[in-house]
Amino acid sequence: MAAAGMNNLTTLIKRLEAATSRLEDIASTSQPESATKGLQPSGAAVTGAASVNGDGVGTHQPSGALAAEDLPRSIEDFDALLQDDLKPFSDLGQKLGSVIGEQTALFEKAFKAQRRVLLVADKAKEPDPGSSVFLDVLKELTKGIEDVNGVRDRNRRSPEENHLSMLADGVSILAWVTYKHKPDEYVGEVLSGAKMYGNRVLSAHKDKDKVHADYVSGFVRLCESLKSYIKENYPRGLSWKPNGIPAEQALKDTSSDAFSAPPAPSAGGPPPPPPPPMPPAFDIPQDKSLSNQSSSGDMGAVFQDLNKGEAVTAGLKKVDKSQMTHKNPSIRTQAPVPVRSDSGSSRGKSPAPNKKPSSMRTKKPPRKELDGNKWLIENFENESAPIEINAERQQSILVTKCQGTALRVHGKANAIAIDNCTKFDVIVDSLVSSVEVVNSAKFQLQVLGTLPAVQLDKVDGAIVYLSKESLQTEILTSNCTSVNITLPPATEADDSTECPVPEQFKTSVVDGKLVSEIVKQEG
Repeated sequence: MAAAGMNNLTTLIKRLEAATSRLEDIASTSQPESATKGLQPSGAAVTGAASVNGDGVGTHQPSGALAAEDLPRSIEDFDALLQDDLKPFSDLGQKLGSVIGEQTALFEKAFKAQRRVLLVADKAKEPDPGSSVFLDVLKELTKGIEDVNGVRDRNRRSPEENHLSMLADGVSILAWVTYKHKPDEYVGEVLSGAKMYGNRVLSAHKDKDKVHADYVSGFVRLCESLKSYIKENYPRGLSWKPNGIPAEQALKDTSSDAFSAPPAPSAGGPPPPPPPPMPPAFDIPQDKSLSNQSSSGDMGAVFQDLNKGEAVTAGLKKVDKSQMTHKNPSIRTQAPVPVRSDSGSSRGKSPAPNKKPSSMRTKKPPRKELDGNKWLIENFENESAPIEINAERQQSILVTKCQGTALRVHGKANAIAIDNCTKFDVIVDSLVSSVEVVNSAKFQLQVLGTLPAVQLDKVDGAIVYLSKESLQTEILTSNCTSVNITLPPATEADDSTECPVPEQFKTSVVDGKLVSEIVKQEG
């Protein structure tokens, strides 16, 4: 009896300790931090709900948010980067107008989406890179990058185009999580390309508004900090937990707002009310006649009849010899078989099959290959980072069927040919021959050095940016619309000049010859 009493007393003490621990956890989450410092349990590191197991011992279940002391060091360093570098940069963006402010806010949101990716990788095993789970992990980050680029695409003619282009190109640094080999060097390459637009901002606002210069400096400082962070925490790419939980579960555990942003100080007040109940489900009546038709005509009934053997033809009607057309040629001259009264009108000609839309066609994999002295670039779509090519003098470049992609050609190549591309941008140092564009739309070309000629044929919308070294470039157009040539400023105090290529001509007969002249728009 004494031993049984002691066991009951021990169990009772354990249950009281569990209840006390639970009350302390509830108090620590519902009261301000200053009022709960004395109520923190000595062994609890995770705030959440508590349950009691079969022995009466309380066990803590995570509620979806880790306490600050439980965050891994890599996440703490990333939070410091967000606070020390991203937030000041975002504040500067809000001072430069609504469009830049909108893009900067989306840029900040993309960084917070990457924080969630880092948290998932810290908890989960690495999924197959080609699986849907891996795409789900990167879905929010990918959307954030696309949103930043979307602001630039919607404001191509904006006076702040260089600001928007700098951030649209620079947001690709967040794609380092997909690189396994020296991701910090990838960030440096993206930053080098974005600096080109940053230098234009500095040149345009030199000795004017200092906020623009601070904005560019803040962007460069943020990228450099991210590069240092990656080199210190992920030198060989994003690391996953070998014995962690499945990525699907980690994605669910980090679905709360606490995981998509750095932890904020707790605020007092009652907890939020529960969400409203779900609407009642509607019972959709089914047509019994349709179900009967489908059940009677399924494949099971077909195979059941085939298993009858010779008896399968027992129900067929016997055709008399007098009704056989091959034995009675006179029947062939009679009227055709009459149409049944319940079949409606006679069957018309079948419509021609529609062509398969381009969105449903099989997409070929992207291709970047050097074949002899010719670079082949094919089937790239909506690439977040530019395609980089280090070309030589004897090499030419052929680009086909690309969309929403940029090409950066380093060095002096021979020639570039572009066919059937949409929203394709090219930045070249210099070329020996020319750039030829055919059957394309929304094309942009920027020349940093020299270029002898540009040939455009059946191009709808094109902008060609010339440098001071390429003012001798010859531009040939045929069947083109909305083509503009941007000339560099004559002096540092001037702005670039955009000149439209003529599209309308007037032709008349003079002395037996046709004479054409450009129609000037006045008014």
